[in-house]
Amino acid sequence: MLVTLNFGTVKGLHPAEQQQLRDLADVFNYHQSSNTLKDKYYEGHITLKDVNLGIALPKKGMENLEVGCSWGQKAVDVLAARSMFDGFVGTGGSLDSLAKLVADNRLVAQYAKACRDELKYGCTFAALFADPEVGCRIRFHSPATAAALWNGEKGRIDCGLAIVDTAPDESVSNEWTPALVYLYTDTHIVVLRREQDRWTAEYNPQMMGRPLMEPLIWNATNSKPFGRSRLKNPIRALINDYIRTAVNATIALEFATTPQKYILGVTDEQYDAIISNKFKTYMGAIIAATANPETGENPTLGQLAQGSLTPHVEKMRMTATQFAAATGLTVTDVGVVNDANPTSSDAILAQSQTLVLLAQQLNTGNGDALRTIACMAQAVARDCRLADLTEEETGIMAHFKNPAMPSVAVTADAAIKIASARQEFAGTDTFLEMIGFDQADIRRIKAQEQRARGAQVLMEMEDETDTSGVG
Repeated sequence: MLVTLNFGTVKGLHPAEQQQLRDLADVFNYHQSSNTLKDKYYEGHITLKDVNLGIALPKKGMENLEVGCSWGQKAVDVLAARSMFDGFVGTGGSLDSLAKLVADNRLVAQYAKACRDELKYGCTFAALFADPEVGCRIRFHSPATAAALWNGEKGRIDCGLAIVDTAPDESVSNEWTPALVYLYTDTHIVVLRREQDRWTAEYNPQMMGRPLMEPLIWNATNSKPFGRSRLKNPIRALINDYIRTAVNATIALEFATTPQKYILGVTDEQYDAIISNKFKTYMGAIIAATANPETGENPTLGQLAQGSLTPHVEKMRMTATQFAAATGLTVTDVGVVNDANPTSSDAILAQSQTLVLLAQQLNTGNGDALRTIACMAQAVARDCRLADLTEEETGIMAHFKNPAMPSVAVTADAAIKIASARQEFAGTDTFLEMIGFDQADIRRIKAQEQRARGAQVLMEMEDETDTSGVG
């Protein structure tokens, strides 16, 4: 889906916001082509036309040939899978109101999708707005449906826009036109609606003192504050290299399946018969030919040497190793398996250390952004400023599961050793999580323990009643 922003003059929009909207539309349209390219590599829709050098393969006839390659998706999804947001924890007090906001917005599930977009494009945006049903609604928008301008002085977004709804453009095929856009400024959320060919603006004030929009950024630099994609140019070049090698190997296999044969010294009639049905001649168990009456020679049958697939396989293995090194994935993740010498679990763990470090870096940046999002969400729900939040409401932090993903046996052993030194630890939810129970199991365990304690109290009360009656 290709979306183009062209607002023109918006009715009811002030000149300052009109200039911001124009700048945001320019930024959005400028990055659409690169975002489309990243989508293409993520989905694996790369054709031979995109990668062919024109040396070993013809440029015409097979340009639309696609070779399945999920490396782009692997580079994003494997790292995103190790960033497991698990909710918020606080220093004290009750987090019931925040837990309700997290549940109503399905923030844990939404984060998993937003994390993939963040790694695919380099960033993704969380946009907030008041909602009478849940207090505050949180929506995530990728750069395919949102744009923002960075304020270096304040170290945050200066303004941003998010496309909330689109409609197909009847004048242009395969293009969509925004129908509802939110413009986020320091003081307002401006709702822009398209009615026929005109845009109208509706101002909704907010007291946060900053846009209700926060980015989740991957691999940012001073020159690129909105981060860099995991599917950057060197990664795409390696994907191209793999696809090109895979196509060469596929064609080489076709030739190896039907090796070239030759027959010398045949008559014209025999030549015509062979050429008229090459496949039948190739598949025949017996090839018979009489002597050439003009020369008196018997036909000579031969076969050209078959090409080897070994160079193609070695090249694919080399490219896969380079891709694994560039992305932090293990060679197993990109399909390189050595059955003759299986990799030990310790070796696999050592190979994944780079990926674990990248996941920790991802969690650190996203944890800070999620804390900001949670604080703004609580302020929006209470209709107050950030400065008006209590210490319990601001003293929160995002909790992520261990990106190393250790086995249950390892974590259970560590939990038991900790519980032997700190006896109170055995009664916590964290202890139950470390020994392998998820939140659903923990709730069941605690509910059944509570019922058991209640039954025990009733039995003790009955015993006391019986004893007092006998006396």
